[in-house]
Amino acid sequence: MNQAIKRVWVALTMMFVVCLAGLSYIQFFSAEKLADNSLNKRQLYREFDLPRGAILVDGKPIAESVPTDDGQFTYQRKYNNPEEYAHLTGYYSLANGSTHLESDLNSWLTGSSSDLVFDRLTAMFTGKKAEGASVELTIDGDLQKKAYEMIPDGLRATIVVTDPKTGDILAMASKPSFDPNELAVHSTVKAAENMKKLNNVKGLSPYINPAIGNLVAPGSSFKILSTVAALESGEYDLNTVIDNPTRITLPGTNTKLRNFEAGICARQPQAKLEFIFTQSCNTPFVNISEKLGAKPYEDVTERFGFGQQLNIPQSVTASVFPTGMTASQLAMSTIGQFDTKTTSLQMNMVAMAIANDGVIMQPNMIDKVIAPDLRVIEDPKPKAFSTATTKEVANTVAELMMGPVQSGTAMNAAVPGVDLRVKTGTAQIGTTGMVNSWITGFAPGDDPQVAITVNIEQVDYDTGHNTAGSLMKKMTEAVFNK
Repeated sequence: MNQAIKRVWVALTMMFVVCLAGLSYIQFFSAEKLADNSLNKRQLYREFDLPRGAILVDGKPIAESVPTDDGQFTYQRKYNNPEEYAHLTGYYSLANGSTHLESDLNSWLTGSSSDLVFDRLTAMFTGKKAEGASVELTIDGDLQKKAYEMIPDGLRATIVVTDPKTGDILAMASKPSFDPNELAVHSTVKAAENMKKLNNVKGLSPYINPAIGNLVAPGSSFKILSTVAALESGEYDLNTVIDNPTRITLPGTNTKLRNFEAGICARQPQAKLEFIFTQSCNTPFVNISEKLGAKPYEDVTERFGFGQQLNIPQSVTASVFPTGMTASQLAMSTIGQFDTKTTSLQMNMVAMAIANDGVIMQPNMIDKVIAPDLRVIEDPKPKAFSTATTKEVANTVAELMMGPVQSGTAMNAAVPGVDLRVKTGTAQIGTTGMVNSWITGFAPGDDPQVAITVNIEQVDYDTGHNTAGSLMKKMTEAVFNK
């Protein structure tokens, strides 16, 4: 054989083998991954002609596929009470793919899950179209509605309500929001135009659920964790007297840190934890951080969930407690500043842990999955996420959390007849004069039924503080029908 022809033959043979191997890999090993990819438009077009399962709250659909006669597809995805649930359901769109629960629950909703093999076989033999399963959420429809409606328009705010004994998410509402129906239209041109408009709304991303995707400095609400670290160290208890100067120089710097000037921290130059926690004094936590060092805080934050991946089943952005800090950076981190960043759900998990004797239950949004023939194919049971601290420490912190409502920074959140335990937080945003406002807690103190977290991003102090407390009060009233 001519040498040149031989080399060409060998090269062509190798290329054929490579192509065959690549095709085989895609066909047998990557097919499911590619099919589930939200950007796979061929899969979306194929699925749009299927009766996609519903997403349910209180047995009623908040997302469903309804018959359409527009001549293009057999079904149209429809969202009910769309703005209330947009950050949970996400959208199912030809032009923009799918997000949030529409994406995370796709195998159930389309009927392609291994749990629905029998249903697919039955459909094949009967000639019917295979239907997707419906998914019932743990959300309480009444609480979700009230949470969404009570957030003032024009604010970037989130409210999260959970059951600390089970981890069930009862409400998770944020503003600004959007209408997923505008993205679910069959016209890809119209859907793209609508997406462009949404991308211009300040503070809104249709791709992010703010409650689990926005990382925000927690301010003094983080002092719950710093107090846990102090108590666990054995160096501090409720009777320990701690220096509480009006201002303090951050270690290794010339930078001064003050207590809140409008507060009453200055009344006690030396104070116990009850006063320090109730009035949210800053300078004692600097002294504590110098004494303890970084390790105890790193351990505590990890146990509470910082830095850990979590799915509810939406993917939760991991909260951050920095490592490798200087002493001054550590001091600021222990009061929820510097580069300490958390999601609203994370700070709700902090409240859950204190409410539940130190144990955080796995946050969960799925109540059950129901096959087309109405049999239950998934029924998630409560399970522990972590033991964040001991029962003794949790109960001590729970006792401290009475103070802010009774005589401290959260008096505007008090609800007569309800034993509400909370911690407030105000995180300064650089030198802008704007803050992130927080309040997180649980009720009632003697038998916690709910953990509630409110976060308001990028507002002036008065608006943030007054509104956060007011929303906590209204949400507590809604839960306990006060």
